[in-house]
Amino acid sequence: MTVLEAIQKSADFLSKKGVESSRLNAELLLAQQLKMPRMKLYLNFERVLTAVETDGLREFVKRRGAREPLQHIIGSTNFCGCEIIVNGHALVPRPETELLAELGWQFLSTLNSQLSTSLDFGTGTGCIAIALAVKCPAAKIFALDFSADALALAKQNALQNKVAERIEFFQGDGFAALPDKMQFDLISSNPPYIASAEIATLQPEVRDFDPRLALDGGADGLDFYRKLAAEAKNFLKPDGKIMLEFGDGQAEAIKKIFEGEKWIVEAIKEDYSHRARILVARI
Repeated sequence: MTVLEAIQKSADFLSKKGVESSRLNAELLLAQQLKMPRMKLYLNFERVLTAVETDGLREFVKRRGAREPLQHIIGSTNFCGCEIIVNGHALVPRPETELLAELGWQFLSTLNSQLSTSLDFGTGTGCIAIALAVKCPAAKIFALDFSADALALAKQNALQNKVAERIEFFQGDGFAALPDKMQFDLISSNPPYIASAEIATLQPEVRDFDPRLALDGGADGLDFYRKLAAEAKNFLKPDGKIMLEFGDGQAEAIKKIFEGEKWIVEAIKEDYSHRARILVARI
């Protein structure tokens, strides 16, 4: 079987299994199996796969057909130019979350301070904290998560991206896990925001492979925003900001939650597909 035939057969199989962008998925899986850049496949369409390569691709495609996330099979994903290892212990970073990281480092870069600090609340893979550490080398970054397994993954990613010495990790239930009187210039978070009853309706890649802890935002999906609105004030410096990602259709409800706790909501930012996605607020 040639490279081109392998791509076509894999894409057909994945399409029948309901996988979106089946051709792209097939190409990425084959590129992973052959350990070559995806675009190089186009220069090797007539190359014949070995039996070992064919078996390896078949196993990859079978897993993807069972709706295991592509990123889990490949083992990593790119986030703001950083290679982030992924597994079932943390949410796979989404492209829209890159906007949250970008807004964070843009704000930190305006502070011109060797002492600027940022907290990533619910760090998961560590992708936001790592992106901030890479883009703002003068800042001290802190990262917090309830899950010890997620934190182990985040630490691994920090090491891989050579910023481990600049990120301090805390494990525990929210702000209670932090030392007393800690304050930050920036608190960023992509908290769980799916309503509990809606989790069963999500795509299999999310529902069956992302940890429920990273998805479940309570009955209306807004539990963590109430917690952050009520508790984050004590951990923010006077001129600090909080930046939060949220789900489709939640902008007004979250804005009201924060205004009800006397926050000044500076902006609701749209993501790259022009959907309201990020809340920016200050005390």
